[in-house]
Amino acid sequence: MRGIDYSSSHHLNLTELFTLGTYIRTTAIDKLVSNFLSSSPDTPKQIISLGAGSDTRFFRIASANPSVIPTLTYRELDFRAITSRKIALITAFPALQSLLSLQDLSVDQVNGSLTSKHYSIHPLDIRSLHPSSDFSASINTSLPTLFISECCLIYLSPTEADAILKWITTDFSSSVGIILYEPIGGDDAFGRVMIQNLAARGIVLKTLKKYSSLERQVERLRVLGFTDGQLAVSVKGIHDVWISARERGRIAGLEMLDEVEEWDMLAAHYCVAWGWRDSGEVFAGWRDVGQGD
Repeated sequence: MRGIDYSSSHHLNLTELFTLGTYIRTTAIDKLVSNFLSSSPDTPKQIISLGAGSDTRFFRIASANPSVIPTLTYRELDFRAITSRKIALITAFPALQSLLSLQDLSVDQVNGSLTSKHYSIHPLDIRSLHPSSDFSASINTSLPTLFISECCLIYLSPTEADAILKWITTDFSSSVGIILYEPIGGDDAFGRVMIQNLAARGIVLKTLKKYSSLERQVERLRVLGFTDGQLAVSVKGIHDVWISARERGRIAGLEMLDEVEEWDMLAAHYCVAWGWRDSGEVFAGWRDVGQGD
């Protein structure tokens, strides 16, 4: 095996690598979300996306599986500047608006808020989340609830990130689960260069050192209250096990990756972790998601 020059990205097609990574991550999270929504299908459920950014998952769900929408409440949280831009895009596309309940639609683009019967966008610094916060008072904490954090909590200090997970497992009385997508493994040569490159762009991964491995991610979820189950898998593991051989071949043909070794290393430095506390059977299928797919 030839050596890799970690100090240079000369031979790396980063666009291809991150496009593939995005596909793998989205596929994994979609599997977990779909499993949550399909269990106890008549039970009202809630999804709360932390630092949702430009994510379009609600609209993909509403388009592909509209039968789940009547029992679903979907909330997105992010900074006002980001939610305002997202609302501008939604209101500019009739196809997106058509997936919302227009009768109940209320939009305040200036303040970055949108509310409808099943989908809402809240301008909020997630560090303000705690049991007595205004957001807690405005939502139904007794619904089975799934939280999603895609590279969001990683930017907070460990104390701040842990406080949010504790809020989830103490303030919500029903079943709760969380899906995390985060970088891991900053201790090897590849990881150190990855951290340095991000830092040069002003991006600091504040919880990486504390939760730098799959094992630490699992223990984090257990300690912070997701006591019924905790699992974590690298993006490489998702690619190799969750994705069928036929689909992997199709993707390889589309992306035409020349540097498989670099892909393997990059994919080993990101993970999806998920944990749950289940008072019913809402998360019963999470333990087996991805097994034998």
